[in-house]
Formats: sequence, structure tokens, C-alpha cells
Amino acid sequence: MTDLPELPAGAFAKQDKGDDLAFYAPPRLVTHIDEGAVAALTGCYRTLLPDGGRVLDLMSSWVSHLPSDRTYAAVVGHGMNATELAANPRLDRWFVQDLNRDVTLPLEDRSFDAALCCVGAQYLQQPVAVFAEVRRVLMPGAPFIVSFSNRCFPTKAVAIWRSLDPNGHAALIRLYLDRAGFNDITATVLADGRTSDPLIAVIGRA
Repeated sequence: MTDLPELPAGAFAKQDKGDDLAFYAPPRLVTHIDEGAVAALTGCYRTLLPDGGRVLDLMSSWVSHLPSDRTYAAVVGHGMNATELAANPRLDRWFVQDLNRDVTLPLEDRSFDAALCCVGAQYLQQPVAVFAEVRRVLMPGAPFIVSFSNRCFPTKAVAIWRSLDPNGHAALIRLYLDRAGFNDITATVLADGRTSDPLIAVIGRA
């Protein structure tokens, strides 16, 4: 990765080199964080997402964890499984795309007021390129909220992710955001793991 020369060779290798779309073909209508972590993430969204704004939900599924008491002009979902995305009541439209094969989002420049990526960054093999695409489609100053827990599909997570602890994960996402051109990058512990799954959000501004 020329945009991350400080990382070791093989940093973005996966144990399972098989087709990602085939791996995600069986619908998984489950949440990948528990109720406490979901509540913490929803509270973060309630604070940071502009009411009536246009939201991109990257690497989404059948639930977006958006606050039920807020409305948005449009919520566009991206994911790897059409059945899961079609079951998500918060999505106004959605598309399926393997970002490890094609990083270019089929979306217009400056067409969103916020973007989300919940528990998905660990699977990206070209994270800086994907994050740069997110920045392209965001309005200036719009937040990109990247959240993660301690769960993943280990055979599909990249090697660098598997080698790090939560502080390392936060630093890695901060690096992705910085190299992709985001500003005002902060990391916040949304749930410390004592009473629920741990959850950290790293937030950058376009």
C-alpha cells in the first residue's frame, strides 16, 4: 500500500482469500454488537447527525442503529447482501458492492451530510482509497463516524487488524482518515465493555 508505507508487507492480507460476496451471500439478520453498545452508538448518532440530513450508511446490513426519533432527508445504504439491505427499514435506497474489488462509490460529489461505518472497517483491504471516496461524497465539514467493537469474522479481517488491541485499532482508523484527507479526527469510547460490548468511534470531518 503506497498510501500507508509504514505498515508491514502483508498488512492487508486475509486468512480467507475466497470471494467476499460469496462469503456474505447467506443473510445474517443478527446484530454484531449487543444492546448496550447499540444504545451507545444510537446516542452518538443522535448527537452528531444533522436532523433532516442526507446519510450514507457504509457496510450496512438490516439495521442502521439510527435514532427512531430523528428523520433524515435520505439514508443510502451500502452492503454485501441484498436481502439484509432490503430488510433495513431506514434505508431509502441501497446498493451492493465489494469495496475490496472496486473502491469507487456510485455516488455524486458532496451529496451527503454524514457517513457511517459500523463494525466494518476491519475488512477493508484498500481503506485509504475507500475513505477518500467517502470524503468525496461528503459535504465540507460533514462527519464520518467509524465505529468498532471486539467482534469480527477473523478469517475476513485484515492481518494488521488482527494483530492490534483496541487502542491500536483506533490509531489505525485515525491513520486511514488522516491519509484520506479528513480533519479534526477524534476517538471516543462509547461503551467501555464493563456492562456491554466495548465500542469506540473514530470521527473525522470532510
